[in-house]
Amino acid sequence: MLLHSLIKFNNHNSISLLKCFHNLNNSNRFISNSVKIAVIGSGPAGFYTTQALLKNSNVKVDIYEKAPVPFGLIRFGVAPDHPEVKNVIASFNKIALNERVTFNGNINIGKQVTLDQLRDAYNIVVLCYGSTEDRTLNIDGEQLPCVLPAKRFVGWYNGVEEDKNLDFNLNVEDVVIIGQGNVALDCARILLTDVDNHLKSTDITDYALEKLKSSKVKNVYLIGRRGPLQVAFKIKELREMTKINNLDILIDDLVNYLPNDLSSLPRPRKRLTELMLQIANQDKSLTKNDKKLFINFLRSPLKIESVDGNFNRIHFGINEFVDDKYSENSKVKQTDQHIQLNFGLLLRSIGYKAVSIDKTIPINERTGVIENENGLIKSLGNDVFCSGWAATGAQGVILGTMNSSFEIGKNILEHLKNGAIQDIEKPGREAIMKILNDQKVRVITFEDWQKIDNLEREKGKSKNKPREKIVNTVEILKYLNSNT
Repeated sequence: MLLHSLIKFNNHNSISLLKCFHNLNNSNRFISNSVKIAVIGSGPAGFYTTQALLKNSNVKVDIYEKAPVPFGLIRFGVAPDHPEVKNVIASFNKIALNERVTFNGNINIGKQVTLDQLRDAYNIVVLCYGSTEDRTLNIDGEQLPCVLPAKRFVGWYNGVEEDKNLDFNLNVEDVVIIGQGNVALDCARILLTDVDNHLKSTDITDYALEKLKSSKVKNVYLIGRRGPLQVAFKIKELREMTKINNLDILIDDLVNYLPNDLSSLPRPRKRLTELMLQIANQDKSLTKNDKKLFINFLRSPLKIESVDGNFNRIHFGINEFVDDKYSENSKVKQTDQHIQLNFGLLLRSIGYKAVSIDKTIPINERTGVIENENGLIKSLGNDVFCSGWAATGAQGVILGTMNSSFEIGKNILEHLKNGAIQDIEKPGREAIMKILNDQKVRVITFEDWQKIDNLEREKGKSKNKPREKIVNTVEILKYLNSNT
């Protein structure tokens, strides 16, 4: 049909059509199936980037993961009472089982394998290892035992091996959380939720369940530096808080910080603000429950001090807006007013930043992300990219990570198509396995993970839980070695 159409064209049109084919060929330059790509990290960014690469080319992708198990933040970051968010694992399984994909767990890139070794072995390396370091308050007293990063608290109840023995005190009534994002609200919900009626049937770790059962926490203070129109949590997370039994939510006076007409706000912000107003305007005579969540605005932490045992104190400066208080990007400054608050435990939840697994990787100290242009780390040449939170910062939800990962995957393929990256034959996984074998590293395959997955599910059945996570790598390796 195409040949027949070509014959019917006159000479002028034939030349134009040939030019069109030439341009089309250039924009869709053949990508050899010998191209090998290493994706570092098996969280949402790693899998979504891999999906984009598979869908539009014949490349082969090897995924490398530091943990012995896959899925990153889906397993270790999503709250246990949000099982619906973990449904994406079904699509990740399909990607991992694709014949052009190999999963390699229990590998510490940067220590056991260097970036240079990866670049020698692969045509392209994509860094998808997220933002793993929490931001600090940089105030006196921050190093006291009563202060924890929210990231580690999340890791504790979600089964991160490094956090399973985290030592902190829940034999206290008052907890302060600095930050007003989804992670901060997740932590508040876990602390205030009824364990037996809500958490017991989730995949929360058994040791976390036992400690939360004996918790004496009654009051959680969720404190932000700016106002109600700048909170980062979403309406879904706040609405969940309103459904917790035996909990009152008390929000600072909102009137002075909101426009008279909320219709000028973007729809998601408008709906969230309306819910906050509804909560704030409730009849205070009805707020007589045992547990309380306080949401406070315009406070900057200044100093933390330990007074006596479980008794600690944090000092705040009261802030005021210096520009448009209705803008999501508004700025504040401290006034000369101060207040203080007593507490037993403080969680710091003010964001995360990417770490460098190699001294050549440029981290922007202000934004906390790897410096890149649409994923390409230009300072390293044309063969090293980053995707997910390592590229964009710790922001948004999984849908946002999916969209940005798809875009970066597309950009990687464009670099291959236009010849910016040579598709020469490289050894790929074979070369990396030799390096790891020399170090006697036990690489965990996706088949290995499926065995662990089945074991966790079986352990969970007896407790009416979806799974009982195995959080010890030694235990995982012992099981695999005895069932190989």
